[in-house]
Amino acid sequence: MAASKKAVLGPLVGAVDQGTSSTRFLVFNSKTAELLSHHQVEIKQEFPREGWVEQDPKEILHSVYECIEKTCEKLGQLNIDISNIKAIGVSNQRETTVVWDKITGEPLYNAVVWLDLRTQSTVESLSKRIPGNNNFVKSKTGLPLSTYFSAVKLRWLLDNVRKVQKAVEEKRALFGTIDSWLIWSLTGGVNGGVHCTDVTNASRTMLFNIHSLEWDKQLCEFFGIPMEILPNVRSSSEIYGLMKAGALEGVPISGCLGDQSAALVGQMCFQIGQAKNTFILKNWFIDCIILYLCYFNFKKKCSHCVFSDHGLLTTVAYKLGRDKPVYYALEGSVAIAGAVIRWLRDNLGIIKTSEEIEKLAKEVGTSYGCYFVPAFSGLYAPYWEPSARGIICGLTQFTNKCHIAFAALEAVCFQTREILDAMNRDCGIPLSHLQVDGGMTSNKILMQLQADILYIPVVKPSMPETTALGAAMAAGAAEGVGVWSLEPEDLSAVTMERFEPQINAEESEIRYSTWKKAVMKSMGWVTTQSPESGDPSIFCSLPLGFFIVSSMVMLIGARYISG
Repeated sequence: MAASKKAVLGPLVGAVDQGTSSTRFLVFNSKTAELLSHHQVEIKQEFPREGWVEQDPKEILHSVYECIEKTCEKLGQLNIDISNIKAIGVSNQRETTVVWDKITGEPLYNAVVWLDLRTQSTVESLSKRIPGNNNFVKSKTGLPLSTYFSAVKLRWLLDNVRKVQKAVEEKRALFGTIDSWLIWSLTGGVNGGVHCTDVTNASRTMLFNIHSLEWDKQLCEFFGIPMEILPNVRSSSEIYGLMKAGALEGVPISGCLGDQSAALVGQMCFQIGQAKNTFILKNWFIDCIILYLCYFNFKKKCSHCVFSDHGLLTTVAYKLGRDKPVYYALEGSVAIAGAVIRWLRDNLGIIKTSEEIEKLAKEVGTSYGCYFVPAFSGLYAPYWEPSARGIICGLTQFTNKCHIAFAALEAVCFQTREILDAMNRDCGIPLSHLQVDGGMTSNKILMQLQADILYIPVVKPSMPETTALGAAMAAGAAEGVGVWSLEPEDLSAVTMERFEPQINAEESEIRYSTWKKAVMKSMGWVTTQSPESGDPSIFCSLPLGFFIVSSMVMLIGARYISG
């Protein structure tokens, strides 16, 4: 998606997009938001044991340098002067945990990836120490105690890796999520590297008080984490330090956002009542992440955030400057929205690639009354029903694999609507339309189904790189850089593809109510509770373990907290 050879008007901004499966560096024109060039490097994942997922932090860092160098070479081939790059933003996979030695600069263990499940016993042990009537972890962090978040991964490293223990004892250890590791390394590492993170990544650790926007002493004591190893928490848009090596030496790093928060900014959702849904297909898992902007509260001190009555959790969405408002999000997950596609491939052999499901669904254009509830491991938000199991119902002798493929896509959309309904009940602000992005938005059948089932328009931008764009926007808008305006009147117009509902409201409601009927029939299949069949205590202690194969949904609220 490189630009043709031509003069580039206006300053440029780069963005590191470090994800679970790859690293990319992309360069945008700050005046037009045009993507000029990029380079991508795949990242290996290691699986030492069942449920363990690790990555090499040094490989991740080297991939960033490689992507920057290669992208700069491509810009040179396009006659674009890289001295026009005025800032760099960082977007990263959230929750992945790294501990390194600040004297040598060497990682003390592999990065423990967000979807790693080794900390289940740690979670179970810690959960017994939380009073039933005073869940201070959730009230301070907005998060349930889960293997998903960084605090328990760090606790495991402290308990099981002698090199980490020794470095902590000798005051040599530093902790961070991937953003912290990259920023520290890129700004000098052992020679004065900046040890920091932003509020979006800090809020995913279970150590961060989302009310005060600070590391919380009680939480650190509860998890047994020494506070001196934690990074300084900054806003998502400010100068953290300068690049100390490579083709872009001297360029400020001035934006930092967890990947889903970056996508929200990249979709330019800054107005009340806007929402976006990121459909990502990676390794056959679909994430459906909805962020919904609902209101501001300009209190000087916030005594509370938005907490859900419908099974959603609270997290920080972004804070675009030291003196800017902080936005909070309600986030929920539904039962295995994406694993159904993998199931169709591996278990039934109906498809070989994700593109094939669209082809099959298009052949029939309907499920012919077939409904697929992919509750393979129970139902999550808003039901939280561990006894449920997956079902396909409404079958007739006419039903074929095309109808099942269509029903599988519908299942993703029905689950998205269930979460949106929960959001509406929590905040009372209905959506006028849904903005979407991500790789799966190329599936036009899925996009049209989403519009029909929500019965509101679904709007897709022509520029798909919203995560990297959001990181670039935050970096370019930072105080001291100022090359990217986030004022609504200055934001570049983005070409959109719009999917309008093509069925009437009555049909939409009938299909949704039939889905609800199918969901009810999926419940109660497991009648004896055990760890293998869905023990409720384990189900509740792991409300986010299913993120590996689940949909995620977010609802944005806004709060302003003075610095």
